[in-house]
Amino acid sequence: MLFTCAGQRVDVLTAFKRAGATTIAVDANRLAPALYHADRAELVPLVTDPTYLDALRDLVIAHGAGLIVPLTDLDQELLAKERDTLGTTVLLPPLDVVRLTGDKYVAHQYFEAQGVPSPPSWLPDELPDEVPYPVLVKARRGFGSRHIQRADDPEALAFYLARAEVPSFVQAVCKGDEFSIDVFCDFEGRCLNAIPRTMIESKGGESIKGMSLRDWDLIEFGRLVAETLPIWGPANIQCFREPDGTHQVTDINPRFGGGFPLPLAAGGRYPDLALALAKGLRPEPRLGEFREGVVFTRFFSQVCLTSGEAGTLEPFAEEVPEPITSEPGDA
Repeated sequence: MLFTCAGQRVDVLTAFKRAGATTIAVDANRLAPALYHADRAELVPLVTDPTYLDALRDLVIAHGAGLIVPLTDLDQELLAKERDTLGTTVLLPPLDVVRLTGDKYVAHQYFEAQGVPSPPSWLPDELPDEVPYPVLVKARRGFGSRHIQRADDPEALAFYLARAEVPSFVQAVCKGDEFSIDVFCDFEGRCLNAIPRTMIESKGGESIKGMSLRDWDLIEFGRLVAETLPIWGPANIQCFREPDGTHQVTDINPRFGGGFPLPLAAGGRYPDLALALAKGLRPEPRLGEFREGVVFTRFFSQVCLTSGEAGTLEPFAEEVPEPITSEPGDA
């Protein structure tokens, strides 16, 4: 398995290794931590470099990679567009889906047209006479929670729109509770599983505390969104449950989300499903088959390096504490 833009995704690399995959991590930065947790590591040019795809093609041949798994949004469109030239399977949806999910306003328009609820949204020059404050000014193409501002009145809205650094749109603020749904689909677009989780705490748009929920309304909503697009492989779906019980989809990321360790711990088996697809198998959907009530809370870790032979960097110390006690206060 060849993982592009491996970066800090040690969680994903480790999970695939435990599932039996030989992991090949590639990144443009020799200090990317995931490089030092893979079976094999390779440096490649930046995604914007014209030779990036050629480098991946060479690595697919050199390592006999049976699957390419992109771990960020940076190269998704490029890989989806050139998937037939890369010499192996790419774990991404079709190009039109990648492009659609990459533009949050276009995604909103698509879901509205398909009858999938999404919060009212407008381009800055198409605002209604009566804007339902509060609203959000959001980047059409954003990472995490960057370039998102809340406006509670016309003055604030005009202020943020005038100072928007990237193409943006306006979206009504949802009034209910936010959830994430981690889904995994096959190359027919069938949703094989959908695991909802609470958003107990997030930082920088990434979940750092949450709990798995066997909520059938959320499971079905995740399946609906995934199969409507369709998703191929993993995706993280963000949505709100409004006070009237309806659900509104706000964002879709066609990759393993930042909260990936939770559906993994809950028994989602997503690495196993990816390996099955790479072998040409057709796993059957197992919606709702996971452990509910699994709580995840993240912490910082690191890998320390020192100079090795020929100027290479080699890990020399890493101490990650193992959990040894139950909840504080318990014996």
